[in-house]
Amino acid sequence: MAVKTGSPVKIDRNNRNSRASLTLAGTRHMSRNMPRVRCAGFTLVELVIVAAIIGLLAAIAIPNYIQSRSAAQKNACINNLRQIENAIQQWAMETRQPETASVNFTDISPYLKGGVVCPAGGTSFTDSYAISNVATAPTCQLVPLTHVWMGSDVELVSTGSPGQAGRPGTHGNNGNGNGNGNGGGN
Repeated sequence: MAVKTGSPVKIDRNNRNSRASLTLAGTRHMSRNMPRVRCAGFTLVELVIVAAIIGLLAAIAIPNYIQSRSAAQKNACINNLRQIENAIQQWAMETRQPETASVNFTDISPYLKGGVVCPAGGTSFTDSYAISNVATAPTCQLVPLTHVWMGSDVELVSTGSPGQAGRPGTHGNNGNGNGNGNGGGN
């Protein structure tokens, strides 16, 4: 508390207690031996514990966030590839184009809804996707290995015989010796 210059200070010397008291005119009575009030706040240990907990939660959450974001980008890109393929097929049917006909973005843009760019960092259609002809499926130019739409011209790779590629439940064997002891065969 700031004391104004020239304010009267009254010293109470008649106090029989061992406390020396000093009062300013118009203020409350203060004593030197009063218990000190602890300031509200956090100790260093509490702050370190909170920081460690936040760091642990961030170490758990950030990789999951990145993984889910990349999965969402992949799904959005595959959906764009599907829309591009459908636009190419619709354009070819309406204009009676053969499968060898060359396709440009200007040909299929009326069949696409909004701007079609790869969410993994594309800025336009031409730097996101590659299209060549009606028979060839569109491809993502930014992440071509993982942003793949399993369209009509994509063949699944399997370890089995060529006739069994892509059939669920077949793992390239004839049913004999599958490990369960039955060996019944087909």
